[in-house]
Amino acid sequence: MSADLPSIRVLAIAGSLRKGSLNKALVRVAIQVAPPGVIVEEFMELGAIPLFNEDIEKQPPEAVRALKARVAAADALLIATPEYNNSIPGVLKNAIDWASRPYGDNSFEDKPVAIMGAGASLGGVRAQLSLRQVFVYLDMHALNKPQVLVANAKTRVDASGEFSDPAIRDSVRQLLVALDVWTRRLKNR
Repeated sequence: MSADLPSIRVLAIAGSLRKGSLNKALVRVAIQVAPPGVIVEEFMELGAIPLFNEDIEKQPPEAVRALKARVAAADALLIATPEYNNSIPGVLKNAIDWASRPYGDNSFEDKPVAIMGAGASLGGVRAQLSLRQVFVYLDMHALNKPQVLVANAKTRVDASGEFSDPAIRDSVRQLLVALDVWTRRLKNR
């Protein structure tokens, strides 16, 4: 990448509240392996977002305003999601609902987004498919390839709970390289 191009800012959201979350570990990998010109920042306040309530969507709580501001300020998004009951975790869907509302104030509109996941079996493939459906409705631009699906993830972290496997780290780096290209392409259209 040329030194004269501005960096792109990627907001990474892990769709889990669990302290030892494998998807939070994937976000940490993304921060560590981001290519030059890509700055990955983690949104760590997912647990502070209350349940969506349409009665207050036009005057949302501070945690929601902070999420919407961070999404709006980002050039692109990176979602790391586990899979719960063959779909999106409720905490992640709740945050998406808040940040895309009220009607006419969708913070996600026209945003490039990449998805990755780590899970006990297939690495969250069904959750990723569910997210893609939501992203179509929100007018987001989901990156199709490469896919990052860390299957049998509990067996692939080291003793400290981190993904040190070079293949996993490289797949996350390749995803960020592709997201960088995708984001710059969309900005220049």
